Amino acid sequence: QRRSLAPSQLAKRKAGDEDEEDEEEDWRPPTSRKRQKAASETESGECYRSPFRKPLAQLTNRPHCLDSSQHEAFIRSILSKPFKVPIPNYKGPLGLRSLGVKRAGVRSPLHDPFEEGALVLYEPPVLSAHDQLKIDKDKVPVHVVVDPVLSRVLRPHQREGVKFLWDCVTSRRIPGSHGCIMADEMGLGKTLQCITLMWTLLRQSPDCKPEIEKAVVVSPSSLVRNWYNEVEKWLGGRIQPLAIDGGSKEEIDRKLVGFMNQRGLRVPSPILIISYETFRLHAEVLQKGSVGLVICDEGHRLKNSDNQTYQALNSLNTPRRVLISGTPIQNDLLEYFSLVHFVNSGILGTAQEFKRHFEMPILKGRDADASEAERHKGEERLKELISIVNRCLIRRTSDILSKYLPVKIEQVVCCRLTPLQTELYKNFLKQAKPVEELKEGKISVSSLSSITSLKKLCNHPALIYDKCVEEEEGFMGAVDLFPAGYSTKSVEPQLSGKMLVLDYILAVTKSTSNDKVVLVSNYTQTLDLFEKLCRNRRYLYVRLDGTMSIKKRAKIVERFNSPSSPEFIFMLSSKAGGCGLNLIGANRLVMFDPDWNPANDEQAMARVWRDGQKKMCYIYRLLSTGTIEEKIFQRQTHKKALSSCVVDEEQDVERHFSLGELKELFTLNETTTSDTHDKIKCRRCVNGHQVRPPPDSSDCTSDVSQWHHCADKRGLQDSVLKAAWDAAVTFTFHHHSHEEQRGIP
Repeated sequence: QRRSLAPSQLAKRKAGDEDEEDEEEDWRPPTSRKRQKAASETESGECYRSPFRKPLAQLTNRPHCLDSSQHEAFIRSILSKPFKVPIPNYKGPLGLRSLGVKRAGVRSPLHDPFEEGALVLYEPPVLSAHDQLKIDKDKVPVHVVVDPVLSRVLRPHQREGVKFLWDCVTSRRIPGSHGCIMADEMGLGKTLQCITLMWTLLRQSPDCKPEIEKAVVVSPSSLVRNWYNEVEKWLGGRIQPLAIDGGSKEEIDRKLVGFMNQRGLRVPSPILIISYETFRLHAEVLQKGSVGLVICDEGHRLKNSDNQTYQALNSLNTPRRVLISGTPIQNDLLEYFSLVHFVNSGILGTAQEFKRHFEMPILKGRDADASEAERHKGEERLKELISIVNRCLIRRTSDILSKYLPVKIEQVVCCRLTPLQTELYKNFLKQAKPVEELKEGKISVSSLSSITSLKKLCNHPALIYDKCVEEEEGFMGAVDLFPAGYSTKSVEPQLSGKMLVLDYILAVTKSTSNDKVVLVSNYTQTLDLFEKLCRNRRYLYVRLDGTMSIKKRAKIVERFNSPSSPEFIFMLSSKAGGCGLNLIGANRLVMFDPDWNPANDEQAMARVWRDGQKKMCYIYRLLSTGTIEEKIFQRQTHKKALSSCVVDEEQDVERHFSLGELKELFTLNETTTSDTHDKIKCRRCVNGHQVRPPPDSSDCTSDVSQWHHCADKRGLQDSVLKAAWDAAVTFTFHHHSHEEQRGIP
């Protein structure tokens, strides 16, 4: 039985008899097993206490006093080790002000404006001593200076371009307008200039804070990855752009919503890079918020103000708009108006006002049949248009590149038709009678089909062989003209004048040099013929057309540009990859067929003569002599002359062709070596041979078809083309050669 241990009960038990006292003394309260074990260890003298446990020091009330010299030495040792930021190789400020405390004193720019080579975009006005006393220190404007990381790599024309762009988007050139057009020709570094502009706006302003929070770059789908790589290249990880080049609708919407919801001074991903197609499909998400800046690469896609892409971009809530296009005028002035209206709405009035006040007088004055009064009025309106647009458009030609890049020689090569092509061509004109269907300058559907058929015939008869077999209109009985046993399964270069010349060019290039070649065509059927020819000749090649995915395009371009890659030929569809690609791995380019739009040809031909090119470049533009291809080329000349007047401000552009002459598409001139050369009335040639004018001759500055040289075989300097001359070449023009500018005779 358990007994109580209460003091009162113990006292009672002490008063009891002795037996009870003895029993009480022997009794012990129950203990736990651990206590029993500890007690037994103590009794036996063995202790299993850990050797790492130190005995407790006895507490005393006496204070522990250090020697004063020891204390001073201890404090000095602490102060001798100043704070160091725990980041390897950190060279920034060491926290001179407390976190969260507003900076005191005068505001300062982000970068030193007085450093050697500094690119200053804004310089605050100089204040007098009296004004400095009165002004609020928190409102003093500061210098805007381009990050030295970028300003060190910018060339002089690029520094000028960045300053122009910044002035435009900050409304300093045109009050109330925040847009501009970067119309530099291909290869002048438009991308780098725009990256510099974005980085500056995202980090600084005269008000000592970022000018914008977010920027959007819209480009063709094939250039999305290129833009991402360029940002990484020039900014070196200082910023993390968001590039959208694929994915499901839900995934893309989620990314765009995340981008638009970003706020604050340090946005995690302040740059969105997106394709025109993706932007159009997901425009509703982007239109819900605001964006500080939008940049439209290859902006000539916005030439039609009625298409959905234009409308979607125009409804984006952003005042600052930059449009990049090396070819702002492609077909007519109304398209030019659409581009200017997009960046700065209203400075040229409405579309109808522009057409009445500018377009009609300028085009009438440009016509070869215009009266003196019409020419005078057209020139006046042209000057007025240039004075308005030049406030928001910057244009530099590729002549600047001659200081930095190797020589480029562009040659237009006229190739005679083979007997088979000539017979098929004449047979088609007799049967289809397309000339009779051209009424009042309007081209019917059948006429457009006739144009396509003739263009394909100029490339190779194999492209229209199926039509001949089916005896379509214009090709009745034409199959009998083909050689016996003819099959389209194998390519026969001898049946096409241009293919024959191409075969010579490739063979001579392959056997005499290590140059690579880019082959460009408007038709995938022609690319199929190129493939057959390459397999026949055992040339290694790669092909890029509309069927290739965006990610794969970037990989094959990178591989082809590598000096160690074995591919000899890069086949390119001008519609799929003619814009923006950098193919500096090759230094020879063959433009196999012309396009109605000169901009498409110009873009495609600029793929090899770009920054990074180390070799002399040769561009071959093949035309079938006396055919519709020469007429197309002549039409290009007319459009480029118009562009030269409005964009390049060239005053002496000759009126080469009457608009009436351009209707003569469906003829074949068998007696000429070059129909174009006959039309331009070249004053340099005597009896078909060029007489080179002296340097001070006035004819040197006139724009006679914009050619430096007209040449037959004796005047050729290109050994590759000279070897191919006897195949089918009749005449050549040397166009935009930078030999003369570089002092090469």
